Amino acid sequence: LYGNYKYLHQFWDNRNYRTWFLVALITEVIVFKILRFFIFYTTVDESTCHVYVLFGEVATTLTEPGLQFLWPKLSWKAFVINFLGTVYVLDLRMDQSYLRSQAVNSEEGAPMGVGVWFESFINDPISYLFKNSDPRGSLAANVSNATVRCLSNLPLSQMLVYRHSLSQIVRSEVTQKSQDWGY
Repeated sequence: LYGNYKYLHQFWDNRNYRTWFLVALITEVIVFKILRFFIFYTTVDESTCHVYVLFGEVATTLTEPGLQFLWPKLSWKAFVINFLGTVYVLDLRMDQSYLRSQAVNSEEGAPMGVGVWFESFINDPISYLFKNSDPRGSLAANVSNATVRCLSNLPLSQMLVYRHSLSQIVRSEVTQKSQDWGY
């Protein structure tokens, strides 16, 4: 083991090899920066999505994580999409939100503040981007309205005991509209 280290040490002490190593390292970084600038390749992180839009039209959508070569997918558009187009990077992970104090009246007439947790994730990136200008705000408003509509005028004891079945009712009301917005 020490003998191999001795040869490596002699190799590294030679200034000529050290210079070529540093030149090759710097050249590699510069070449990959240039290739990335011209969108020759991109890296898609796990649970993210890249949507490439050129001239108001979706050119391609990348959802598979890893190194992606764009020239086979976009042909000539890969060169101009960096200058004339837009790249949207969306987070596809599950998002949790909490709505505080949703005003619900029980059957007895007592006002209650109900807190609602809901989870969402982007299912259709193109619908999420282009069918609604504020999909998160619209989803929160939809959940809030469905909660008040479904839970109002229920007996207080039923609201406290049957929470799971009531959440299923709210979910079924919210799901159809939220799927139109990409959730």
